Amino acid sequence: MNDIQNVIERRMVADNLRGSLEASLEDRVDRYLEINKPGVVADHHFAVASAECIRLYTDGYFLSAVMVAQAVAEGMRNFIIKRNEIKLDDKVKWPEAADLLVEKGIITKDCADAFGRIYNSFRNDLHHMWSTVATIPFPELAKSNIHDLTAIEREVFASEFGKDGRLILANPKYWDAREDGKVRAFLRLEP
Repeated sequence: MNDIQNVIERRMVADNLRGSLEASLEDRVDRYLEINKPGVVADHHFAVASAECIRLYTDGYFLSAVMVAQAVAEGMRNFIIKRNEIKLDDKVKWPEAADLLVEKGIITKDCADAFGRIYNSFRNDLHHMWSTVATIPFPELAKSNIHDLTAIEREVFASEFGKDGRLILANPKYWDAREDGKVRAFLRLEP
């Protein structure tokens, strides 16, 4: 009898998931298509999380998308600072660090502003799960954070394919080149 119950339960769960997907499919397609994501980024420790952030937003998990975007942005910020061998006092907050990176010509003002918007998108409320979380407009915030995160990635990992099919990097210091000149890339070419 237990086997029959398992089969019935699996079928019910599958039917519910299929129905949920079908009901939300058009919204998911719309959200995915509105993201101007780079198809190729450097394969670093935050690349998988960034791709997952896009999937979370596409699938409508807005609170999670906001939190992952914040974490990826912080990871990328630290990565940029480290790759440029900048020593910062622990007391330096992000706005001051962003200003310094802009002054040094490391990132553009637009990129710094994108970092700032993500950083200021209720980070402490979410990180500490304060009661104010109940009032945050997550769909709009997730959309904003995704657009800012992909803008940062497009600037930092700017690249294009040459006529010979090779990847031409605008900022090679952010890519880990091997001795043969090849780099590890993370491809995001499909949902």
